[in-house]
Amino acid sequence: MPYRWTETAPDASGAVLHKLTLWPHRSLPRRGFVWFIATTAVFLSLPILAVLGTQVLWGLLPFMVLAVGGVWFAIQHSYRTGRTCEELLLDRNRLQVRRHDPGRPDREWQTNSYWVRASLRKGPVENYLTLTDGTREIELGAFLTPDERRSLCDELTRAFGRARG
Repeated sequence: MPYRWTETAPDASGAVLHKLTLWPHRSLPRRGFVWFIATTAVFLSLPILAVLGTQVLWGLLPFMVLAVGGVWFAIQHSYRTGRTCEELLLDRNRLQVRRHDPGRPDREWQTNSYWVRASLRKGPVENYLTLTDGTREIELGAFLTPDERRSLCDELTRAFGRARG
């Protein structure tokens, strides 16, 4: 799952800090990216070999370069957007959610953890996961799959119960 819970040891007051980090899943690692681009370039160059030494080569070559360059650009854009992350800090008295998007300032929400509820509802995506304290509602894990949001909602409900004591 593209999220991880960590807990700190109890401090002097006995409070335990729960930290949840969420990130978008990327199925193509960097090493796989290199292989994919190389394989794409090799397969696209096969038709070029048939016209090597002719005028047709110069007509096909720009399209091959555009195709490989387009794939390269698209996958690099996917990696840049994959640096998005959300961080939730929870203890007995407060809940803080911070969302980091590359190229944008961080967004932060803080409230009393006693009043927070996690819920799934209809929204722009299936199993739209929201946190609310009664006055404000925020979305959490928009980049997760519907099943991951459902299981995260259950985990959050249990974590809120443990934090309340």
